[in-house]
Amino acid sequence: MRSDTVKKGSTRAAHRSLFYAMGYTEDEMKRPLIGICNAQNEIIPGHMHLDEIAKAVKYGVLENGGTPIEFPAIGICDGIAMGHDGMKYPLASRELIADSIEAVASGHAFDALVLIPNCDKIVPGMLMAAARLNIPAIVVSGGPMLPGRRNGVDISVSTVFEAAGRFEAGKINKAELSEIEHCACPGCGSCSGLFTANTMNCLTEVLGMGLPGNGTIPAVYQGARISLAKEAGKRIMDLLAKNICPRDIMTAKAFKNAITVDMAIGGSTNTALHLPAIAHEAGLTLTLDYFDTISKKTPYLTKLSPGGTFHMVDVNEAGGIRAIMAELDKAGLIEKSCKTVTGKTVGQNIKGAVILRPEVIHTVKEPISKTGGLAVLTGNLAPACSIVKESAVAPEMLKHTGPAKVYDSEDAAIKAIIGKEIKKGDVIVIRYEGPKGGPGMREMLNPTSVIAGMGLDKDVALLTDGRFSGATRGACVGHISPEAREGGPIALIKTGDIIEIDIPKRKLNVKLSDKELEERRKVWKCPEPKVKSGYLARYASLVSSSAQGAVLKFN
Repeated sequence: MRSDTVKKGSTRAAHRSLFYAMGYTEDEMKRPLIGICNAQNEIIPGHMHLDEIAKAVKYGVLENGGTPIEFPAIGICDGIAMGHDGMKYPLASRELIADSIEAVASGHAFDALVLIPNCDKIVPGMLMAAARLNIPAIVVSGGPMLPGRRNGVDISVSTVFEAAGRFEAGKINKAELSEIEHCACPGCGSCSGLFTANTMNCLTEVLGMGLPGNGTIPAVYQGARISLAKEAGKRIMDLLAKNICPRDIMTAKAFKNAITVDMAIGGSTNTALHLPAIAHEAGLTLTLDYFDTISKKTPYLTKLSPGGTFHMVDVNEAGGIRAIMAELDKAGLIEKSCKTVTGKTVGQNIKGAVILRPEVIHTVKEPISKTGGLAVLTGNLAPACSIVKESAVAPEMLKHTGPAKVYDSEDAAIKAIIGKEIKKGDVIVIRYEGPKGGPGMREMLNPTSVIAGMGLDKDVALLTDGRFSGATRGACVGHISPEAREGGPIALIKTGDIIEIDIPKRKLNVKLSDKELEERRKVWKCPEPKVKSGYLARYASLVSSSAQGAVLKFN
């Protein structure tokens, strides 16, 4: 066992004495040491209940011959960090999470890991650590939040963000805004729509690193969630006995499955950052043109919030991710031979799964659309890439041409939007918010939500080298690369330049000649860094472009 390094031999007597100081028995020391990484905290609704999940995992480990050892992981609530300098940290925290798990698991020679995340950057951070360490590991999340209810209609946190725009536009009063904010998020769990957290929890299941139900069983379905956690504790012992490691599971074919399901469900654009980063840790390369290749042949099967009215609880009732994969398999789009943490193949896991609510999950014969929910755009404004959640764009905005309104930060753009500077037809350009320029690639849910709340989402587009929340809807194109900080064309745009967006043709251009762009480049000067000290400054010096998953590079 790997943990013998810290347990056996006369030279490890002092090590054993430290275990005895914590109450471990000699029998427990003879068993495999299973690290239980629990991201519970009191600042993220999706994490407030994870102690109960961790307790159930420990039962599963103990019942099956292991010694569970719990340790923490940090986490940031994207919703609370949104719209201010705090949003510089969530993406950067993904690397801290992966690094800290590597440090603790390696420093104590754990034999295997059970990873307990639930929200945005914590899920990919843990998967990155699993791939990097490549010791037996399984992920079990805390589950999605139920939607709130107001006037008989399901609502979520994205409703509240948009309500702020409606308030600023005079469409609702302060009392109505207060009522919405009090009932949108009814309790624990990752925010109820198909936002980044739930997308990543679903794709963890598709990758084979989570048990069936990991992505869709609601957090408050306590019996099912605790049962799933106990099973995860049991399964890690079997994975250890058979020495099945994350890189045996997260293969190229498994990532193909994940991208396919991502396109079929219209997941968060943040998957274009996280899946390449996880693959990178597994020794694989995922390019964004591969995402687009898969999108073009994958039917879009379920229209969830923010693009639709259904939420994760509806997907769970409709048969969950198993039903979606089984339906995609009818079109030959699923690699069924992939291993999973269940000990069975993908094909065995999805066998017999059926759609139980056809209004929620469509069939491949009658999809919502014949192509996937995300689109990768390129052109003279985005030579490397940009990405948009096509499934959340109004039909009339799939093609749009309009004048640019350029802002060098999210804060300046929000001020302009609330100040009624934006007119119908405008293309808002927010730059210097990329991985290096932000630094940290802030999400732009505040400006997109205010635009939607004001009723301009079918008239105004927004472009950025930053990124968008999974809760964003509208013609919002992010991840523009190269970013402004690296001298990408977005740095050269001026207010009044005409921008052309053509999502069906996957094009993003500014109506400027190559000569004009080159003349502007000659006089462009890179501005001073926004952050010059601390972790973010170190992050900015090491982070790669969004086209490469914003992973840290080594010189």
